[in-house]
Amino acid sequence: MTRVPFLLVPLVLLAGCAVPAASPPVESPTADAVTVDNCGVPVAFTEPPQRVVAIKSTSTEMMLALGVGDRIVGTAFQDGPVPDEWAVDAAGIPEISDFMPSEEAVLELEPDLVYSGWESAFAADAAGERDELAALGVASYVQPAACRSAGVPGKLTFDEVFREIQEAADIFGVSADELLAAQQAELAAVEPDDRGLTALWYSSGTDIPYVGAGLGAPQLVLETAGLTNIAADIEMTWSSFGWESVVAADPDVIVLIDADWNTAASKIDLLESNPATAALSAVRNARYLVLPFPAGEAGVRTVSAATSVATQLAELDLP
Repeated sequence: MTRVPFLLVPLVLLAGCAVPAASPPVESPTADAVTVDNCGVPVAFTEPPQRVVAIKSTSTEMMLALGVGDRIVGTAFQDGPVPDEWAVDAAGIPEISDFMPSEEAVLELEPDLVYSGWESAFAADAAGERDELAALGVASYVQPAACRSAGVPGKLTFDEVFREIQEAADIFGVSADELLAAQQAELAAVEPDDRGLTALWYSSGTDIPYVGAGLGAPQLVLETAGLTNIAADIEMTWSSFGWESVVAADPDVIVLIDADWNTAASKIDLLESNPATAALSAVRNARYLVLPFPAGEAGVRTVSAATSVATQLAELDLP
């Protein structure tokens, strides 16, 4: 997903619906080498990585949830604060850049793995190309749901979310059993709305909104909560979606993605100040659901995002 200058509200965290913190890492009973096909690139881990640069919140939070946050030697391009249950473990982890780090900044930390939530991190003008890093003895790994060059995933499912958690645990040589059990139990407790409501997932943009489309985490979260995505027919994770199409669909609710650089409050101001969007039923009745930016990308927060949307939806005054 491309970070676009946004518009965003007071941050509504997923407090109370996030997955419990993982216990200290449990070493796997075997120390077998792990080889994965990652976005079309074979990556072999002869032993669990111990010095990791984590780029984007999804990679950082995956490691924290698996109890291996102490192996992070630096983070970059973080999308927001981590949930409270990981805050203590995240404290003190150095941040090397607010945006994409340079290869020089990454290599200064002498990592054995660069772990990214976006495939675009692995470029000559960013953290370095994957083959070049490999030649220097540095492995690279992309959150599988973010693959775009090869091995591009189809429509995201929770089976795939859980598979990715297990794969990360295998790479780091720890058990994912407790984390997966907690996520599966929380998912099973989500009560989808049964009123046939429609929704817009408003991620960013002013002249043309950038929205959650039909293949990725936004679609999975909406359908899990019982909502019909008005952009579900677009076979992408995120997409531009004209205001004319939004007005024609007149969604029952609007999910607002909140970030420091583009608050939900600024989105509401835009929606309410434009005569066309001000007439939308969701805007006239303030039917807004708010999620923090990191919860909108596939990872360990996808289940809690669905829980939060379902909970907020149940609290809305709807006919």
